Amino acid sequence: MEWHVTDAQSLAIIDSEIGDHVFSPAEYEIVRRVIYATADFEYKSLIRFSERALQAGAAALAARSTIVVDIPMVQVGIAYDIQNTFANPVYCSMEALTRPQKEKTRAAWGIETLAKRYPEGIFVVGQAQTALTALVDLIEAEEIQPALIVATPVGFVNVDTAKGRLQDSLVPHIIIDSRKGNAVVAAAIIDGLVDLAWQAYEQEGNSE
Repeated sequence: MEWHVTDAQSLAIIDSEIGDHVFSPAEYEIVRRVIYATADFEYKSLIRFSERALQAGAAALAARSTIVVDIPMVQVGIAYDIQNTFANPVYCSMEALTRPQKEKTRAAWGIETLAKRYPEGIFVVGQAQTALTALVDLIEAEEIQPALIVATPVGFVNVDTAKGRLQDSLVPHIIIDSRKGNAVVAAAIIDGLVDLAWQAYEQEGNSE
């Protein structure tokens, strides 16, 4: 993201209010981005990173892996940072051309279609719990092996079950361990990860 002096001031306030924490520097950068985007400090205790989630996500970004999102709001939220760094292709499940299916939501059917097309992509579920369930079904059937899944859908029905199944898988993931969440949170996580990966990528390139 492009930084302004007010952004730096806001992040300094967040740093002072969070105080001591147990996150790695990279994880903390993601956490503070989410809090900055939402003004909700509760996310400090709700974000869960699987082992090597950030490393796997950064490597996939640098490899220009395809990013699949569940709704247009996430796509719009990450577009600027993606276009100005790694320029990964980004596809939205709601815009996937699929045949109608009564048993599944449009988001679930679309993300399933795109997942089969890009089985090792980065998947971002910001709103549609049904899309997350569809992804977990494909992972358990060993049809896809995503590089990273970011899952922050708000949910009241079965969302905890889907997140639990994702945590039990070996797929790198970042989730919100709560009913809370939304597309803004998902976009903040991806934007933070893109900036971290780009900094590492640039430093690596400059050292060669």
